[in-house]
Amino acid sequence: MDILEAIHARKSIRKFTNEPVPKEVLRNILAAATRAPSAMNTQPWEFIVIAGDVLETVKKKNVEKLRAGSPLNPEHLVVGWPQEGIYRRRQVELGKQIFQLMNIPREDKVQRAEWLERGFRYFDAPAAIIVLADRALSEGGPLLDIGTALQTICLAALHYDLGTCIEDQGVMYPEVLREYAGIPASKRIIMSIAIGYPNGDFPANRLRSSRESVDAITSWRGM
Repeated sequence: MDILEAIHARKSIRKFTNEPVPKEVLRNILAAATRAPSAMNTQPWEFIVIAGDVLETVKKKNVEKLRAGSPLNPEHLVVGWPQEGIYRRRQVELGKQIFQLMNIPREDKVQRAEWLERGFRYFDAPAAIIVLADRALSEGGPLLDIGTALQTICLAALHYDLGTCIEDQGVMYPEVLREYAGIPASKRIIMSIAIGYPNGDFPANRLRSSRESVDAITSWRGM
């Protein structure tokens, strides 16, 4: 797939088939991700891939904590989005599009709660990539570089007909990941990527979120 084609084809997948992703394929994707740019070649990313019984246990424990009302405890910097303005409008529009595709009415709290749980189950993906950073690094310092690795993973996955969803719900209970995925305290848990073969029949997977035009967000100087 041409690189520009891949960039435009990439989208968040929120339901996967049960087909497992071969370990060698995941390894090839991560090998591509190591070529992402980083400041002074510091490469401030590490990965843990979870699948099989480990992933199923993490999914179960995440949902149990969510249903029990356990406070979220992310180890990464959480962006504080404003409650009004363009950023909020974009969030609301995305939510409306998803719930319309899924036929979830605004007033249906049960279905909305069930939808929320899906993120804590990695959207039922057969594998998840957990992205870590060493605690020797500042909390915010490696995030830009890690973002380039996340994007590279998502693009490389398309080469293997895989879908992805970058999602922080999968790391909101880091104590679960530490216990069942053996993540040491010396590593900060940054983000997760659900990865697998897309379920083509799932309505939300048809969504292609909108983007602002280049002219709306770009100023030109000297040309």
